[in-house]
Amino acid sequence: MAAKVTVKAPTSTANLGPGFDVFGLAIDAFFDEITLSKIKSGISIVTEYKLPKNPNSNTAGLVVKNMKKKFKIKDGVEIKIKKGIPAGFGMGSSAASAAAAAVAFDKLFNLKLDNNLLVEFAGSGEKASAGTIHYDNVAASVLGGFVIVKTNPLNVIKVEPPTNLRMCVAIPSLDVPKKKTKVSRGVIPKKIKLSDSILNLSNASAIVAGFMTKDPSLIGKSIVDVIVEPARKHMIPGFDQVKKNALKAGAIGVTISGAGPSVIAFASNKSDLKKISKAMSRGFASAKIESQTVICKPSIGAISMKK
Repeated sequence: MAAKVTVKAPTSTANLGPGFDVFGLAIDAFFDEITLSKIKSGISIVTEYKLPKNPNSNTAGLVVKNMKKKFKIKDGVEIKIKKGIPAGFGMGSSAASAAAAAVAFDKLFNLKLDNNLLVEFAGSGEKASAGTIHYDNVAASVLGGFVIVKTNPLNVIKVEPPTNLRMCVAIPSLDVPKKKTKVSRGVIPKKIKLSDSILNLSNASAIVAGFMTKDPSLIGKSIVDVIVEPARKHMIPGFDQVKKNALKAGAIGVTISGAGPSVIAFASNKSDLKKISKAMSRGFASAKIESQTVICKPSIGAISMKK
């Protein structure tokens, strides 16, 4: 067994519009890196970032704690966290750390867990940041590509995305509230109209078909959400203008990335991605919000790094 393992895991975008808590997509915008080392006892978190040092409040720490307990590991574990993903902006920052921690722990102690178990342990870490366990972001960060999360029992289905699929992500400079995911889940309606449910279900089904047939146009045109996006968009100043601008500039579909406030536009490699990105920035500027944009493509999942 190794004495030290380093794993990096990618950004993810969840929901993809109508696939709330079910769809995830790994994208190569940013990466988190976790190094696990064996120590004599306990769990030690080492990082230069403003992150909780208590394992119960840290996504990677909670994953390690849960895996240590489940597999009766006596060794202590030091967790070194290197953040590359902006936290709290709907890009799966906490999930990437959790995913990298689960994969690293599996390799450090040679457990050889299957994908569903890795996702399950990574998902358990999300409780530290989101207050609830959900698997869409962690599944994408662990496995890469496009994922469909089937629950009860957990079964994650991975589909390889089209190689010509591209995304533009606009990240606004906003003060993100603490426990943002919990806050943004609180605005989602408890009751929905049957017609809205049917429309979202038809769009979600078409997104799956788009990934299966490797058709970016079908994916983008199906990213239409009439339930969660309308309930959340008031939390993102300038959202309507950002979306309108992106579509006018050639994006095929636009939605909130995860719980926001980042906005993601879907396109193909033949689209004018810089034009779309600039149009999205102008949308935020219309609400007097500065933003940065990232052009990205689907990513592979968490991988071990040679150090």
